Amino acid sequence: MADNIYLPQLARVEEIIDETPDVKTFRLALPRKLSFQPGQFVICSVFSQGEAAFTIANSPTRSELLECSIRRVGKVTKAFHELNPGDLVGVRGPYGRGFDLERLRGKNLLFVGGGIGLAALRSLLWWCLDNREDFGEITLLYGARTVADLVYKRELKELQERDDIEVTLTVDPGGETPEWEGKVGLVPPVLEELGPSPEEAIAIVCGPPIMIKFTFQSLDKLGFSPEQIVTTLEMKMKCGLGKCGRCNIGSKYVCRDGPVFWASELSELPDEF
Repeated sequence: MADNIYLPQLARVEEIIDETPDVKTFRLALPRKLSFQPGQFVICSVFSQGEAAFTIANSPTRSELLECSIRRVGKVTKAFHELNPGDLVGVRGPYGRGFDLERLRGKNLLFVGGGIGLAALRSLLWWCLDNREDFGEITLLYGARTVADLVYKRELKELQERDDIEVTLTVDPGGETPEWEGKVGLVPPVLEELGPSPEEAIAIVCGPPIMIKFTFQSLDKLGFSPEQIVTTLEMKMKCGLGKCGRCNIGSKYVCRDGPVFWASELSELPDEF
């Protein structure tokens, strides 16, 4: 039976993982698994409280449960943070344009994430690692304001122990702890310090808009062309269908034409950063 993307499925909260003081990952069991691509999103609802758009944080290769990492910022996300395992929520979708997997195949991949933005990269990252033979070098640079604000801490440790991915972690100056062994610095200058080669490479970027803006500038300095940079924009989405007009950037709607955009596409639209 095909999913009706206009109607929510009833999903049971199977597990809630505390990631940071204001981010939780919700693992949801659906009566029918969703067929989705890395980079797509769903609309999740807490009954009587409303609904909101969230990126799908798990890979299609690891889809026994649907995972969404949710930062508490308003009414709906607060309602999610008050849920308990066993509670029911609504899930509809998936929506949007995901990552062009064929365009990435055979390339060296540079993942650059900031804060909760790693959730939008996680689906693609694990998809690539689970299909490791299809890609060249895989590198992850991930930063947050403080050590406490790093999401997926256990997973990051697992990634650091693998020999098929290079991982660099950083926190903003003042956000380190005495035990911190990673770098201290904002993501863009740390990226320039690492100096990744643009040869046969694609950079996948997601984080706060200001981080994306300056990361794009740093990638340009390193020789990455706009055709070698892709990002995902979950900002402002509401209906998921391009009907309410909340997410338009010029002639494009993030929820319908994205949320994945190449930098070359964004250069033709009004500046959102």
